[in-house]
Amino acid sequence: MGMRVRIAGPLLALACAWGAPPAAAQPAPGAAATPDGATLFRRQCMACHSVNAGDPPRQGPNLAGVFGRKPGSVTGFRYSAGYAAADFVWDEAHLDSYLANPQAVIPGSVMAYRQNNPATRQVIIAWLKEQN
Repeated sequence: MGMRVRIAGPLLALACAWGAPPAAAQPAPGAAATPDGATLFRRQCMACHSVNAGDPPRQGPNLAGVFGRKPGSVTGFRYSAGYAAADFVWDEAHLDSYLANPQAVIPGSVMAYRQNNPATRQVIIAWLKEQN
């Protein structure tokens, strides 16, 4: 009864010998890394937007060349009235605010998407900037 077998140490050594990382080196359960910008765009934006120059508008305008562009200026897309009144060009700060709450930045915007995670917004914005 007094004999207790400790196998955790030998199993960890065996796992390391086979090339498996120790449990401490693996991400904690539920702590997934933020996907890259292309993946986020594909999952969260692509149903309504394209970034390929020359593609027709979808549910939303084409986002090719969005940085430095005035809101509401894509030819062939019908915008709500708030876009015509917008007096700025798209940059990181405006896109960040817009993705967090489109209606606060452009009153009357019909974009339903909201991204509450600042890190996710930054990844999407950086990827869009790369596509510009």
